Amino acid sequence: MIQRIQSIYLLLVTILLVVTLCLPLGYFHAAANGLEEATFRTLGVTATNGDYQTTWGLFCILLVSALISFATIFLFRNRMLQIRMVIFSSLLLVGFYAVFGIFLYMLSDRYTNGFGVGISLCLPLVSLILNYLAFRAIYRDEVLVRSVDKLRG
Repeated sequence: MIQRIQSIYLLLVTILLVVTLCLPLGYFHAAANGLEEATFRTLGVTATNGDYQTTWGLFCILLVSALISFATIFLFRNRMLQIRMVIFSSLLLVGFYAVFGIFLYMLSDRYTNGFGVGISLCLPLVSLILNYLAFRAIYRDEVLVRSVDKLRG
């Protein structure tokens, strides 16, 4: 049953996470002129003066979560495994925000003038909500299949 609503949710999660991988998460601002001093992406922070600080852990977390969400679409025959994979993907997204907070805290002493949030920083949160909706739909299917099995036996 690949055409179920949870497949749409999981495909949207995959698309949103790939978009997040490509767009900047935010910008560190300079105090005097308000222009950007550094760009925060999933692979690293690039300053306007050429400095680079790697944050590849964020990239890896999002990439693994996107791959898991995409692979989960095709596990429709094993709903319990599908539920576990959705929960694991959700935990990875929560971990993404924890690791992002750690990187932001570590870089706050270097860039003390403020941080502007990019729209792509909100996309993993939307993906987390879509994961929850997919979980509910998969669980509803599992309950329905079990109730039909009880009627047969």
